[in-house]
Amino acid sequence: MDVHGELNWGLLEPVYNEALHLELLDRGIDNEREKSLLCFYKHHKMEKHYQMDLVVDDIIVELKSVSELNSAHRAQLFNYLRLTKKPMGLLINFGQPSLQGERYAYYEETNECVLLDKNMNPVYTDEDE
Repeated sequence: MDVHGELNWGLLEPVYNEALHLELLDRGIDNEREKSLLCFYKHHKMEKHYQMDLVVDDIIVELKSVSELNSAHRAQLFNYLRLTKKPMGLLINFGQPSLQGERYAYYEETNECVLLDKNMNPVYTDEDE
């Protein structure tokens, strides 16, 4: 929230990426910026790889600066969670006057990514029941 308050909204994603990285370091929170994620096809290591925006301990942070979050943004985070087996991911959007964020848990047993509320409880929709 401090990054959004300082820089406001509508800048390019790399600016928020670097600013959030620096803000976390200033607060004594180690994080890895633009962490490379190797890709494999069957048993072959591929030359192509993904760059995750930020990784803080076991949390993947995917940053956006868009007018609205959509299913493609969520799918990107979900793919990172599934590939790394990390338990949690945050999707943060700096593209609106108010900071937007979504928190997801990854359940390795079911290979599902589930939206969490502010109390870290799974959010279910009528379609899920």
